[in-house]
Amino acid sequence: MSGNSSNIILVGPMGSGKTSVGRRLACVLKRDFFDSDFEIVAHTGVAIDYIFDVEGEQGFRKRETQMLAGLCEIKNIVIATGGGIVINPKNREMLKRDNFVVYLSSTIEQLLKHTMNSKSRPLLEQSNNREKTIRDLVSKRESLYQEVADVVIDTTGKKLYAIINEIKKVIPA
Repeated sequence: MSGNSSNIILVGPMGSGKTSVGRRLACVLKRDFFDSDFEIVAHTGVAIDYIFDVEGEQGFRKRETQMLAGLCEIKNIVIATGGGIVINPKNREMLKRDNFVVYLSSTIEQLLKHTMNSKSRPLLEQSNNREKTIRDLVSKRESLYQEVADVVIDTTGKKLYAIINEIKKVIPA
C-alpha cells in the first residue's frame, strides 16, 4: 500500500455508520467521498430497491462490483461500501489491493437501532423479522469483513468524532 495515495474504504453491516463516518472522515482528511450505493443510484437513476425488484440481488451485486472497480481507479478518496460488498470474492480482492480497509463493527442492537426507520434497505424490507435478518447477515459476513480489514473499529455507543479519531490514529501516513 502506498500511504496517502491509497483509498480508505469502509466496510461493515448496514447501519454500522459507513456513510456518516466516511463523509466526515473525508472532510477531516480533505479527500473526496464516495458512497458506492449512492453512486449506483446516481448512475442508474433508480433506487436500489427498484434494482433489487427488477434485476434481483444478483443484478444489484453485478452493478456493485462494476461500481467498486470504477471507484478503485480513483486515488486518495474515502469510499463507503454497501454491507454486502464482501460477498463477492472479486470484490474482496479489489478491496485488499492498494487500499486501507476499515471494518466498522457494531452490536446487533445498535445495527437494529440505526436501521429501524429505514425504508431503503431491500434485504430488510423483504424481512418479517429484522433482528433475525441482521443477525443472519452479520453471521454470514463477519469472517469476510475480517478478511478484508486492515483494522476493525467497534462503533458501538461511540460518537462520530470518536470513531473518526480512532481511524485517523491507524491510517498510514
